Amino acid sequence: MEVFFLSLLLIFVLSVSVGLHLLFYKHRSHFTGPNLPPGKIGWPMIGESLEFLSTGWKGHPEKFIFDRIYRYSSEVFKTCLLGEPAAVFAGAAGNKFLFSNENNLVQAWWPRSVYKIFPSSNQTSSKEEAKKMRKLLPQFLKPEALHRYIGIMDHIAQKHFADSWDNRNEVLVFPLAKRFTFWLACRLFMSIEEPDHVAKFEKPFHALASGLITVPIDLPGTPFRRAITASNFIREELSCIIKKRKIDLAEGKASQNQDILSHMVFATDEDGRHMNEMDIADKILGLLIGGHDTASAAITFLVKYLAELPHIYLKVYEEQMEIANSKAPGDLLNWDDVQKMRYSWNVACEVMRLAPPLQGAFREAMTDFVFNGFSIPKGWKLYWSANSTHKNAECFPEPEKFDPTRFEGAGPAPYTFVPFGGGPRMCPGKEYARLEILVFMHNVVKRFKWDKLLPDEKIIVDPMPMPAKGLPVRLHPHKP
Repeated sequence: MEVFFLSLLLIFVLSVSVGLHLLFYKHRSHFTGPNLPPGKIGWPMIGESLEFLSTGWKGHPEKFIFDRIYRYSSEVFKTCLLGEPAAVFAGAAGNKFLFSNENNLVQAWWPRSVYKIFPSSNQTSSKEEAKKMRKLLPQFLKPEALHRYIGIMDHIAQKHFADSWDNRNEVLVFPLAKRFTFWLACRLFMSIEEPDHVAKFEKPFHALASGLITVPIDLPGTPFRRAITASNFIREELSCIIKKRKIDLAEGKASQNQDILSHMVFATDEDGRHMNEMDIADKILGLLIGGHDTASAAITFLVKYLAELPHIYLKVYEEQMEIANSKAPGDLLNWDDVQKMRYSWNVACEVMRLAPPLQGAFREAMTDFVFNGFSIPKGWKLYWSANSTHKNAECFPEPEKFDPTRFEGAGPAPYTFVPFGGGPRMCPGKEYARLEILVFMHNVVKRFKWDKLLPDEKIIVDPMPMPAKGLPVRLHPHKP
């Protein structure tokens, strides 16, 4: 009997050893080839993902990048992230290469969790999805359309501050910034403005956004399961809205140019086919995330830095009050007003340099190519990092210093300041984000000064920067 159990144990140990050997062999096989970039590949399946993520959880996502740049004396290095063989492109030259070769040598890539939450995106390639969105968006993000949005943004901002800030001694900034940007996105993308209707989406939407870039473990209680449940709920609600919009359009109660939703209902492909409701719902969902998450992070850190830097706050306040005092009672902000907010926008840019809302993004190599003398194999995932230039002393002297004058005149060198990407891959929503940030700045500084209640509050990056406790502040309303 003992011999039998000993034999079973030996078979088990041998099986585990062979399995681990095959696992390591398969993992390393992805990283074989001539002249690959220097770097470490870590453990099978995990790679260096935990270190990559943990530096963000500790508030210093740039550490993962800079440690390896110094270790390998190279601005491109290999690694394994999210279970994929990857190369990290750090620096302005890497940014330029990736942004300039979109849909030529590289294409957009998202982790598996995204495709499971947005099932319609599985039906077409990332390249085709990107083309679709860039075809749909320009009509609503071009300057003429944006001129119309400013008054609406100011109107929503005034209602938001009346509902959530006025007559309060203390507020949590991050949740309120998310509420403001989500309200704006609902109004401008779908013509939904009633607070109760917006609130119906708000909680599930935040659950979706929180679980979008996570380990795709579909078990009860995990962020990924909550994100899937939330996305299904929102998709059903959007389906009802889409059906009603189709009826309203047919009866002349809505117009094709009313908002992005109407335009998507009307839009056809090259064969004259309309998008189905799930496709429309997923695209609206993606736009809500894109138009909400990054801007709410930027707004939150703007409030943080203005609390910490009273001399910067004072200059912003003076610029905004000059605009406010030029308005007749009841007048809303307009395009000319926003164009006068030059110093305020320089401040916002410096905030986004120090705390980029978008830390970076992935691409996928469409073919083998060479960069900086290193071979990049087809299928490898490519990551660019905003911090690799934003916090690089060669791009921005004294990178930890808050200095809005960096953005005066010609501003930073090309491809060094990349909160919205760059070149042909510049985010089409950049100008929309600029307007909502400036409208928020105008409304908050003309009402309040404020103090941070937690001077040493920890910052977490997961995947966007956020204050660990939501940035509680004490408000000091300006005297009439």
